[in-house]
Amino acid sequence: MKKSHPLRRIVLATAATVSGIVLLLSLKPTTDPNAAQAAGAIPQQTAAAQESAQGGAAAAGSGTVTGRVAQTQYGPVQVRLTMSGGKITKAEAVQAPSGGTSTQKTALAVPKLNQEAVAAQSAEIDAVSGATYTSAGYKQSLQSALDQAKAAGGSAAGSSTGGGSKTGGGSGNAGGKASAPAAQARTVTGSVAQTQYGPVQVRITVSGGKITKADAVQAPSGGTSSQKTALAVPKLNQEAVAAGSADIDAVSGATYTSTGYKQSLQSALDQVGG
Repeated sequence: MKKSHPLRRIVLATAATVSGIVLLLSLKPTTDPNAAQAAGAIPQQTAAAQESAQGGAAAAGSGTVTGRVAQTQYGPVQVRLTMSGGKITKAEAVQAPSGGTSTQKTALAVPKLNQEAVAAQSAEIDAVSGATYTSAGYKQSLQSALDQAKAAGGSAAGSSTGGGSKTGGGSGNAGGKASAPAAQARTVTGSVAQTQYGPVQVRITVSGGKITKADAVQAPSGGTSSQKTALAVPKLNQEAVAAGSADIDAVSGATYTSTGYKQSLQSALDQVGG
């Protein structure tokens, strides 16, 4: 038995080694593969999310922008714009006055304001007759949204402008000619003229020193005043453009409105002259 004692020790040592290897192999799958996969999944998802966020940021001048809420006498107005390539492709009011007659006026005014915003590509849009407060609030929120879009896409707009100038002298000259009239055009709103039947306020667009457009952003309304305003204001607008001054004839049957119109028109012209 003593002679076999060393063999026993070798056998026991071998068995202990084999048992240890088996234990290690049985523990390894639970600690490495699954844990590694679980640990690796989170960083990969985070990286993907970061890439998508960076992609959205890179597309400056595109996306959706919501302007600030503009508080009006009849309720809040808030405008949201969809931009693509630095241009307005869609405009909508996410908030607008509602309740009573406000709901009807909103239903008539907002679609027109949305269309004008897309057409004008700016906040220089006409107020909708009968919804002057909503129109004013719409323009305020629209300008706020445009300011945000400009801040976000300013660098992209600058690079695209630079790219345009590289196309050649012909396109550069054409661009200069196109921008010059836009720089000269100016929209001015006169002061409110109080009349016996209500306030009158005129807004004019001036280009090259001439009135190219005139409209009343405020005019008497209610009862027969609405009818008189509907008849008188279009004529006064036409006369203002034709005369190029406040020396226009009063419309028969709407003398108070005509007088207020002329006062506000002169106020707007004074601002242009200043």
